[in-house]
Amino acid sequence: MAPSLLIAALALGGCAALVDRKATAREDAAATLYPPTGQFVTVNGTRIHADVQGAGPDLVLIHGASGSSRDFTFDLTRRLKSTYRVIAFDRPGMGWSDSAPNTDTSPLGQADLLIAAATQLGATHPIVLGHSYGGAVAMAWALRAKPTALVIVSGATMPFPGDLGLWYKVTSSTLGGHTIIPLITAFAPQSRIDASVNAVFAPQSPPAGYADYIGTGLTLMRDALRVNGRQVNSLKPYVIEMSKIYPDLTLPVELVHGRADTTVPLKIHAEPLSKLLPNATLTILDGAGHMPHHTHPDAIIAAINRAAKRAKQR
Repeated sequence: MAPSLLIAALALGGCAALVDRKATAREDAAATLYPPTGQFVTVNGTRIHADVQGAGPDLVLIHGASGSSRDFTFDLTRRLKSTYRVIAFDRPGMGWSDSAPNTDTSPLGQADLLIAAATQLGATHPIVLGHSYGGAVAMAWALRAKPTALVIVSGATMPFPGDLGLWYKVTSSTLGGHTIIPLITAFAPQSRIDASVNAVFAPQSPPAGYADYIGTGLTLMRDALRVNGRQVNSLKPYVIEMSKIYPDLTLPVELVHGRADTTVPLKIHAEPLSKLLPNATLTILDGAGHMPHHTHPDAIIAAINRAAKRAKQR
């Protein structure tokens, strides 16, 4: 090897080693600061993390992209656990749940794992709430099994125009997974992380203490970034096929969506979904953005209670 090439190879190797050390240190710190809050259920060799609290009818909560069950246990679970047995899952590959490489890009595959995990926890016919990407998993749950009812909050459930942008193309790619993602894990500044959290809440703001509690360091782990990129980047073909079967779902469905949601627009998702489902009720929250379970929790709890009441009346 020519001396110049040798020097370049050594420099690149040194940079890669530095990035790896820095990324590993940040991942270790996140694991220490944000340990599992619940228990583990193993499904076909895949460990699924579940935070289980309260007593009453079973209510499953499924979080969105770039998140974990901590998005619900920050506040919503506390509000619900006196009425329901609340099971907040980490979706496969996110939070503390293992990735399932053959299924974790599919909402249907994720639903299969979570249904099996819920069954092990004794929840065979729960009310299922899904937020954002978790809304697609909740819809998949209803296509696979027989939940008592669905509550879809800001759900990404319908075919959408175009794609979701360069970020998800890069983070879902093999090259991006080996080059860009380690750099993000190692060096993403706190100011950029805070800006991302603020953006997803817009036009509202995150509640006090939210960013510290949810553990953005868990989201920025290399494996989680790769899985999240694959899941989001591959969502469209699944919702195209799933939406063809939505009209067959006759269970009670409560849809709650913010009119000001620019992350998952109302007119692309909740409004057309409400017209496809034979037993759906749509609640539109004026001025609300993408995170109404934090900014408008009473509206979400009211929707859950309506879903439970409607299910009893069937």
